[in-house]
Amino acid sequence: MSIQSQKKNMKAIHGLLSQDLGYIHGERESGPNGAKKEFHTKSAAFMRALGNDLGLQEFKVHKNYVGIAVSGEITLMGMWSEGNGVYFELTQNIFGSKDFLYRHMTHMKDHSSGANRWLDYGLFAIADYEGLLDALFELRNPSDEVNRHVA
Repeated sequence: MSIQSQKKNMKAIHGLLSQDLGYIHGERESGPNGAKKEFHTKSAAFMRALGNDLGLQEFKVHKNYVGIAVSGEITLMGMWSEGNGVYFELTQNIFGSKDFLYRHMTHMKDHSSGANRWLDYGLFAIADYEGLLDALFELRNPSDEVNRHVA
């Protein structure tokens, strides 16, 4: 995808996250073609293109719909080289936080090793794709800094 397409996707994802994705509408959560499904579809495509733009040698995108009353999450896990990778998650925090989790990882099944870092979801509002890439590229040379917040 082009950078312009990724910027449009960022704004669309921000718009979707600005509404309640966990509401119950009709017989299914978020309706049969509701915002939650659109969030997962658009975010997964965004994450696949992001993995390519980051130059990851290996990556996977996982969608977890979870259940009613929550948005679920879309996760990108990928490796630049052996022992050097990135974990990035898009979700609507039910506690009102406006941040996305990202961290360094050491292998493709690493769900816990790197220090949590937080990316302000405002980057998506202004479609700062370059800022997102810069923040994630920092993980190529991880530091011991814990719970860093990028605005």
